[in-house]
Amino acid sequence: MPHVTFIEFNGSRHTVTATPGQSLMRAAVAHSVPGIDAECGGACACATCHVYIADDWQALVGAAQGNEKEMLDFANEVGHGSRLACQITVSAEMDGLTVRMPQSQS
Repeated sequence: MPHVTFIEFNGSRHTVTATPGQSLMRAAVAHSVPGIDAECGGACACATCHVYIADDWQALVGAAQGNEKEMLDFANEVGHGSRLACQITVSAEMDGLTVRMPQSQS
């Protein structure tokens, strides 16, 4: 099972065990990661699961597409590597993935 670490803006780290095939957002919610509110339940309609993907993981995780890209236009603190965790499907290759969260999700 892949382990993913979510880092809050204040530096607090939360490492969770994710199931391949589930969304990164669902893994965070299942482990009560603060800052991942997932108000829309994963429908790509709220941006309350905004995370930053580090450069060294972007090729594996991929870039935002379609509706996700449009939703990020309305998110706070969008920057390089911005993604919505609800749109990232966990794979076994993501073991060790670390994502950061914006200050607005503190």
